[in-house]
Amino acid sequence: MLRAGARRSPAALQPTLLRAGLILSPLSVAMTTTPSSKQTQIRSLSSNRPSPASLVIQYRAEPPRRNTSTRHQTTHLAATPDAEADANAAAAAAKAAASAHPEQVVLDWNTFFQLRKARRRWQTAFSVVGALASGSSGALVLSSGMADSVVGQIPLDPLITLGLMTMSFAALGWLVGPSLGSAVFNALKSKYKGPMAVKESEFFARIKKHRVDPSASSVRNPVPDFYGEKISSVTGYRQWLRDQRAFNKKKEGSLV
Repeated sequence: MLRAGARRSPAALQPTLLRAGLILSPLSVAMTTTPSSKQTQIRSLSSNRPSPASLVIQYRAEPPRRNTSTRHQTTHLAATPDAEADANAAAAAAKAAASAHPEQVVLDWNTFFQLRKARRRWQTAFSVVGALASGSSGALVLSSGMADSVVGQIPLDPLITLGLMTMSFAALGWLVGPSLGSAVFNALKSKYKGPMAVKESEFFARIKKHRVDPSASSVRNPVPDFYGEKISSVTGYRQWLRDQRAFNKKKEGSLV
């Protein structure tokens, strides 16, 4: 402020005005810089946004994506190298046996399945006879009192102990029956023993090659005859193959 009666020349006020013009408040700085920054941000966003033409070109340039899960499933359902090797080895062994022993009977698949069914019947019959014979013999031995010392050492009722021992004898006869039945069948059909062994190895190699993966089974989709025990004819084998394919299709439907 100027005192009364004191004067200051215009030249003396010039530095003060210059300093006032150079020193700016923060509010004024913010007001002056904000519009330019907003314009810069809008320009950057507009430059980063792709145009419709570039999107169309990019879509046409990118190859279509394939469903790799279906391809993985189809390769997983294919035969394993071990199963394929076993099948090829079994076929080669059958040809080698036929060429090495031309005097042997050549079996076709229908005859093989008929002989296999007959052998199974012999095995079942001997299992039943063995169970009855072994159980009856065990009951006679136990009723004679020869095993009273053993029965007295078991902390159960004597009647329950004798019943369990009789059932054990019968189970032993049932387990020995298939071996006896196979021995009798091979003795009666001795000319088919060698060809049946070769044909059976080839048959099980085919079963191993075409059967499904049991790890993907469930209550709603059980494994259809994993060992091929129910196959008794060529028609049954074809039905077994259809069941394997149906299992795989159902599994693929559940995975998709």
